[in-house]
Amino acid sequence: MDATKSNYLTPEGKEKLEAELRWREGEERERITEAIKVARDFGDLSENSEYDDAKDEQAQNENRISVLRQQLASSIIIDSPKRGNRIGIGHVVTLADASGKERVYTLVGTAEADPKAGKISNESPLGKALLNHKKGESVSFISPTGKTINYEILNVQAM
Repeated sequence: MDATKSNYLTPEGKEKLEAELRWREGEERERITEAIKVARDFGDLSENSEYDDAKDEQAQNENRISVLRQQLASSIIIDSPKRGNRIGIGHVVTLADASGKERVYTLVGTAEADPKAGKISNESPLGKALLNHKKGESVSFISPTGKTINYEILNVQAM
């Protein structure tokens, strides 16, 4: 993540990242440290796969801690958006495709994005297309597969 780039978070997203950071710095770090101690007791470290695995896990955990700290330090907390405004981060948007099938998405910052849960990033192709539009308008964007997708905005509401 670019250290100078702002990271938009909802209050819920901030709490989630803070909880993960506390867990990784506490319980998870202690568990990995204990795994390293146990693996050392197996003997020769040059041929000790358990030790290597635990050290790799430690490095991954420390890297994630660094990312979380950076995301939280650069975060801008999004207050609930006002109703009736143009779409921005924190809005829940109901869309209809050409066949009339409806989809509901919540526009969030990249750290909170979870497409399977209907949370899309403001930096995703659809997220970018939705920004600053309002109910009744149509948007189109090019998907990562190169296909042009069109939606009509049926409803916009605060989270």
